[in-house]
Amino acid sequence: MGWGSGGYVFEPVARALVKADVSEQQQEEILTAVIRALQDQDWDTEYDSLQDFLDKPAIVRAFANCGIRWTDLS
Repeated sequence: MGWGSGGYVFEPVARALVKADVSEQQQEEILTAVIRALQDQDWDTEYDSLQDFLDKPAIVRAFANCGIRWTDLS
């Protein structure tokens, strides 16, 4: 059974990085680490969180770094 609450951790962190105008490179690095940590805890709603940030290339890349790609759902 997976952990569906990872979005409650990931989404506020991602929004805070965007709001703070953190560089895209840093967003990608930080969020890749966050995503991996959440996946280690069996996060299984990654696509739900990714969907909220499809307009943010650095965040999309962070998910891709962790094997989560929106195009995989097609």
